[in-house]
Amino acid sequence: MRTIQLITDSMTDIPQSLAEKHHIQIVPLTIFFGVEAYLDGVDLTSKDFYHRLNESEALPSTSQVTPAAFQAVFEKALADGKQVLCINASSKASGTHQSALIAKETIGSADIRVVDTMGLCMGAGLTVLETARRIESGATLDEAADFAASFAVNITHLFTVDTVKYLQKGGRINPGKAMMANILNIKPILTVHDGLVDPLDKVRGAKKVIHKMLELALQQQRDFTDKTIVIAHSNVPERAAVFQQEAQEMLKPKEIILAEIGCTIGTHTGQGTLALFFHHGNIAHTRQNMTEL
Repeated sequence: MRTIQLITDSMTDIPQSLAEKHHIQIVPLTIFFGVEAYLDGVDLTSKDFYHRLNESEALPSTSQVTPAAFQAVFEKALADGKQVLCINASSKASGTHQSALIAKETIGSADIRVVDTMGLCMGAGLTVLETARRIESGATLDEAADFAASFAVNITHLFTVDTVKYLQKGGRINPGKAMMANILNIKPILTVHDGLVDPLDKVRGAKKVIHKMLELALQQQRDFTDKTIVIAHSNVPERAAVFQQEAQEMLKPKEIILAEIGCTIGTHTGQGTLALFFHHGNIAHTRQNMTEL
């Protein structure tokens, strides 16, 4: 059986240690601070990114992976005698997945599969990791691609942001509502629905938000004893440790993976974000409208 090279983009925020362990190749997006360009996770670490984000008056921007970048990675894997499985973050959040499809069509090889998770951050990364385990257990290219596509549909995303100004920039809430949220210390709880960020709930005060997120998780999944969950954070390791401890006590999962939210996702959420990801099912459609803030 030929080796399968598993490839993903940097929006999946897979920890480097796990990428190395499972031989996952990460293709970076580009971060711009003004005219200065940095490859996500290559030229700019998460820690350095958040330091710059806090110091910069102008907000950074991002640019998708180009078709040429994917083509080079795909062709190298094929030249090494490998098949290619590329699993990407949501096509609705970035043109990166489309770039991978263009690269696949340009090469025209039957040994390339490209999968859109419709997820973000480690919501997509969890699909990549579980697919890697299937490949290590002997899955064929088609079996691994089919597994990734079906597994990704049932990932729950729950996250909260420390400030809503980045959501405001992205058009999720208007400036007046953002100001009121900051004044009243309202913390939104968000999910990902149909590939895009969607408001789910809100609480007043940072101390309550972790408990509320775990309550929402339990509404979706009663038994976590055979589940791997992911807790991710944007440069707030102390708060992530508290989240991890409370998750262990309330959910009692089989495994907790701790991850950092990288530069690309961090551009849109800012420092202080906390997130929880697990495999279950689509989040219940009981979301509160952010205009109610």
